[in-house]
Amino acid sequence: MLKLSKRLALMMLILVFACPGFADEGMWMPHQMKELNLKAKGLTMNPGDLYKKDGTGLMSAVVYMRGSTGAFVSSEGLILTNHHVAFRAIQRASDKEHDYIKNGFLAGSTADEIPARGNIVDVLLDYEDVTPIVMKKLKPGMTPGQRYKTLEGIKKKLIAKAEKKGKDLRCSVKSMYKGNKYYLFKSKRLRDIRLVYAPPQSIGNFGGEIDNWMWPRHTCDFTFLRAYVSKDNQGTAHSPDNVPYQPKSVMKISVEGVKEGDFTFIMGYPGTTRRNYTLSELQFEIEKMKRRVNDYKGILSVFEEAGENDRAIEIKYASLVKGVSNALKNRMAQLEGFRKESILDKKRAFEKKFMEWVGQQPQRKKKYNDILTKIENFMRRNADFYLKKQQLDGLVRRRIGPALLAQAHLVYRAVEESQKPDIQRESGFQKRDRFTIENRIKLAERGYELETDKTYLKFLLKKLLKQGASQYPKALIPMLEKGSDAVDAYVDKLYSGTIMKDAKRRLELIKLKPAVLLKLNDPFIKLAVDLEKELKVLRDKENIVDQQREDLKMIYMAAMLEMHKGKIAPDANASIRFTYGYIKGYHPRDAVTYRSQTTLQGIMEKETGEFPFEVPEKLKALYRARDFGGYKDNNLDDIATCFLNTTNVTGGSSGSPVLNAGGEQVGIAFDMTYESVIGDYFIIPGLQRVISVDMRYVLFITEKFSRAHHLLKEMKLK
Repeated sequence: MLKLSKRLALMMLILVFACPGFADEGMWMPHQMKELNLKAKGLTMNPGDLYKKDGTGLMSAVVYMRGSTGAFVSSEGLILTNHHVAFRAIQRASDKEHDYIKNGFLAGSTADEIPARGNIVDVLLDYEDVTPIVMKKLKPGMTPGQRYKTLEGIKKKLIAKAEKKGKDLRCSVKSMYKGNKYYLFKSKRLRDIRLVYAPPQSIGNFGGEIDNWMWPRHTCDFTFLRAYVSKDNQGTAHSPDNVPYQPKSVMKISVEGVKEGDFTFIMGYPGTTRRNYTLSELQFEIEKMKRRVNDYKGILSVFEEAGENDRAIEIKYASLVKGVSNALKNRMAQLEGFRKESILDKKRAFEKKFMEWVGQQPQRKKKYNDILTKIENFMRRNADFYLKKQQLDGLVRRRIGPALLAQAHLVYRAVEESQKPDIQRESGFQKRDRFTIENRIKLAERGYELETDKTYLKFLLKKLLKQGASQYPKALIPMLEKGSDAVDAYVDKLYSGTIMKDAKRRLELIKLKPAVLLKLNDPFIKLAVDLEKELKVLRDKENIVDQQREDLKMIYMAAMLEMHKGKIAPDANASIRFTYGYIKGYHPRDAVTYRSQTTLQGIMEKETGEFPFEVPEKLKALYRARDFGGYKDNNLDDIATCFLNTTNVTGGSSGSPVLNAGGEQVGIAFDMTYESVIGDYFIIPGLQRVISVDMRYVLFITEKFSRAHHLLKEMKLK
C-alpha cells in the first residue's frame, strides 16, 4: 500500500467517524466486545464475565422472546421484561370478566401463575463462525437462484446437525455483513412460559399511544414471567408436572439507581436496522414507509370502530391495535427524521466520500467502482415487484391479514409442505415448526371476532378496487371487476359456508392429505389455494431477487469493512448484541432541553382521570404520603421513573436489561425518543437516546403498590 499523506490520512479518519455504523454507534456481537476498550469507556466489571461459552456469563441471563428480549432475575426462572412485550399474552388471557389488561394480574404463588399463551423463550448456549463451511459450498459462476438454493440447503443441514444433540435445542444460521460472514447460534428453547405479575394498564401503559416514542416518559413498562421445564430439564409444552427452570446466569438488581454521566450498557436481541443502506435503498424505503402509513391508518380505523362500544371486541383486537399504532407512529417519526435531519443529503455526501476512497487505489476501483450504480439499477428495476408482493402478502399475513383467510392459507401450506421430505420443506414448515404451527391455529381464537373479521376482509378488498386492476390478485380479478357490491356478496358467502371458524377442526385439517383437504370444498380453502398459486410464483421470484440484492450488498459491505478495517458493527438481525452509552439528556430543538430522568411528580402532573393518563388512587396516596419504601432517589428527592441513555436499540430490544458499570441491572429498555427512531437508518449522535424504566420504580410498584413481597424475596432483595 502506498504511504498516505497526512492530509489523506486525516480525510480517512473523518470518513471512518462519519460512517453511520462506526464504534459507539454499533450494536456489537459478543466476540467483538474485546475490541471496544470497555474499561477505558467506564466499565468496572471484568469484560470477560459478559459472555462465556459455558453459559455462566452475564449475557446468558438475557433471553430471546421471538421479537423482543427479557432477562432472568431469579434462580427459579423468573423473567423480567416489558409490559408491552407480554401484552399479547395478557390480552389472550383476558375477557370481560377477567380484564387483566385494565386491572393487571398477580399470582400469589407459582400455583396461581397462568399460561402466557404464545410466549416462547430461547436461552443462548453458544454460537460459532461457520463462514468457511458456507463459503465452501458457494461456487464461482452460480446464478442467484443456485446461490439461494445452496445457502438454504447448507443452513438447514447445519441446523439439523446441531439440533440432533438435544430435543429442546433451537438453532439458526444468521448472515452478517450481507453474506460476508455466517454464524450458527445454538439456544435452549423453553415453551412453558407463565404470567406471574403484570401491573394495571394505568401503570404499565401509562401515557398510552400519546406518550409512545416520546420524552419525558413515565411508563412503568414491566411484567414478570416464569419459564418452566420438565423434571429432567427439557423445554417442553405446558404441563402441570413441569418445574421452574433454573438458569446458569441471573441478573443482579441494583437499587442504587443512575445519575447524569453514568456508564451503562444494554444486552438484547435487536430486530432489524438498515444503517448500511445505500442512497437508492433509502429512497425506496421512504416510498414504502409512506404507503405503510396509509395502510396502518386504514387498519386502525376498522378495528377501533369495531371495539368502540364493545369491550369484548376491544380486548380481542387490543394487541393488534397496539402493535399497529406503535408501527404507525414509528414510521411517521422516521419520515419526519428523514426530512428534518436531511438524511438523504447526508447519505449522498457519504457516498461521494466513499467513491473518492474507492478511486484512490486501482484494486478498489476494480472491485467497487460500479457497486452503487448496480444497487441503484436493481432497486429501480424491482420496485413494482416488491409492491405487488407486499399487497398480496397482506391478505394472508398472520398479524394483519383477515384471521380466517390467514388460517386457511396456513392450513393449506402446512398440508402441502408436509408431503415433502423434511429437508426440502420451506423454512417455517419443517417438523421442528409443528408446535409453532399448531399454536398459531389455537391462539387465533383469542384474537379475532367473526363479524369484525368479515368487515376487515371487505375493507381490504375494496381498498384493492381503489388501487386499480394492476394490483388485483389473479384469483379475485373476476369478482373485483364487478365492483363494491360484488365484494360484499362474495365475502358474505365465504363466511357463511366455511368450516374454518372451528379451531379444533382446523387442527384436524393440517393432518390431511392435500387431495382430501381440497375435496372438502371449503370456500376459504379454495381461495387460499388460488392465492397460493400466485404467491408461490412471487415467492420463488422473491427468493432470486432478494439473493441478487444480497449479492450486490455483499460487495458493498466488503468495501465498508475494508474501508473501516473491520471496525463496523453488523446491522441488527435478532441475534444477541451489546451496546453501551451514558446517562444523558438532550436538546431536540430550539429552546427545548430535556433532563435525563423523570419522577413520580411528572405522573401526577400528567394525570387527567382518564386513560391513558389515569393515576390509580393508591399510587396517589403513596405519593402524597411520600411512602417510597426505600426506593427514593436522593438527588431527585422523589421516585425516579424513567431515564435516558445514549445506547443503541431498535424493535426487538424491548425488555432488554440496562446495566451499570458493575454489571447490575438498573433499568429495562422499552423505547426510543421520537427524534431518535431515525437511528434505524442513520444515527444522529446528539439525538440518539433510549428510554428505560428505572428499576427502583419497578420495585416500588411491585412492593408498595401491589404488595408482591414474595417476588422481591425471590430476587433476594428482601
